[in-house]
Amino acid sequence: MMNFSDLNIENKLKRSIELAEFKTPTPIQSQSIPISLEGKDVLGTAQTGTGKTLAFTIPMLNKLLKDKQAMALIICPTRELATQVMETVLKLNIREIGIGNALLIGGESMQKQLRQLKKRARIIVGTPGRINDHIERKSLNLSNVNYLVLDETDRMLDMGFTPQIEVILKFIPKDHQTLLFSATLPENILRISQKYLNNPERISVGSLSTPIEKIKQETFEITTDKKYHELINQLVERSGSILVFVKTKHGADKIVKRLKYDGHKADAIHGNLRQSKRDRVIRGFRNGNSRILIATDVAARGLDIPVIKHVINYDLPQVPEDYIHRIGRTGRAGKDGSALTFLTNSDRNMWRSIQKLIDPNFKTFQEIEKNRSKKNTKGKKSFNKKKSFRDKNKFFKKEDKKNSSFNKNKKFSKKDDSKRSDYKDKKKSFNKDHKRSKFKNKETTAGYTNNPKYFSKKQENPIENENFKEKSFKKRNKFKNRKRPKNFSFKKHKPK
Repeated sequence: MMNFSDLNIENKLKRSIELAEFKTPTPIQSQSIPISLEGKDVLGTAQTGTGKTLAFTIPMLNKLLKDKQAMALIICPTRELATQVMETVLKLNIREIGIGNALLIGGESMQKQLRQLKKRARIIVGTPGRINDHIERKSLNLSNVNYLVLDETDRMLDMGFTPQIEVILKFIPKDHQTLLFSATLPENILRISQKYLNNPERISVGSLSTPIEKIKQETFEITTDKKYHELINQLVERSGSILVFVKTKHGADKIVKRLKYDGHKADAIHGNLRQSKRDRVIRGFRNGNSRILIATDVAARGLDIPVIKHVINYDLPQVPEDYIHRIGRTGRAGKDGSALTFLTNSDRNMWRSIQKLIDPNFKTFQEIEKNRSKKNTKGKKSFNKKKSFRDKNKFFKKEDKKNSSFNKNKKFSKKDDSKRSDYKDKKKSFNKDHKRSKFKNKETTAGYTNNPKYFSKKQENPIENENFKEKSFKKRNKFKNRKRPKNFSFKKHKPK
């Protein structure tokens, strides 16, 4: 399909496509639209910004023009994406077609939505939560739906909408056409496609994990405390609209306050804003009222703003796949774009996961070094100290036998065995005599021991020896038997 005019569709729809100035189809559109017009189920995957919305909108309108009783339901993960899908529908659904529609999203007036549904809306675009609310209120009847679109399905599953989607599908007739579009194709998407799609045609355009080639990607290594100052430098250096992604809602509001204080026009968009406020922020950003938009991952997917020239990842995403969707907000519809990512020490593991997602063959410097060391050691035997020592001994023993120079006793040769034996005997006897002489002259003294056999023997104690007693107490014995007179008195000395 080279042109939309080549399609086998209703003339009214062809005129509306011309008025909307859609001329050349994108690869996903040229492959999926002819299959969808045949009534087959489609499992389509393509990068963000490749025109998936128009790929399911044209077959939907053609089917509703042919069957006046038919209904179409388009389920989107976020309010922003649902609003953008409805804008694309309204571009084609002009007065000549005039099919009733309703946008069912949270944050907007329930009464307004009820009025739209009462006007026999045949095109329903909404988020899972608000669609379920209307089903419970019995204000939404899905019994005539024969065209179902699940847009950004991987995002819906990540956000935990699986139970709500299953509830909605219970109210849709079994005989219907289903188109499932996604930017990535994880295992849970394949399980859902097997469960709810009937022999779908698989359409894949480009690499699912590689960003658009026209987006220039850069990284900037920095510490956390200097991130804001570098952000200011980047905002001054770059021209055009800039989308800055942060991790938290509080962080988005905080940065906006600081930027406004520093004289920059900035707004924030996150989940805590009312729908009217979110619409006003996006409208002001599109119109150029604010040059800088600080956003959480709620705006990472489906935000189609062609004026975005630069994307700055102030914080890394929580999921590696979200990096691709973030930078996909720039470089829309074949235009050039740039993406800058701030990297701190704490971001190393996540950044490694992102690089492996983009390039499965990516290897870090440490992994390359490990592989090199393995290659170098391959084929070499591991060094064993014991083994080498034994081998050494064997070597020297052999040498001893061969060469007499290694023999310690050079005086005797191998032939003179008798002399050697005499020498050994003399040496032994000399050593024995020497030991005996040592202990002969040595005086034995009493000491301490823990040998129990020692106490059983009667040891000679020099103190207990009788001779020793006689010698030591000889002087005392002199005065032992001396008798004193009973009456003893001193004589007074009289001077002459």
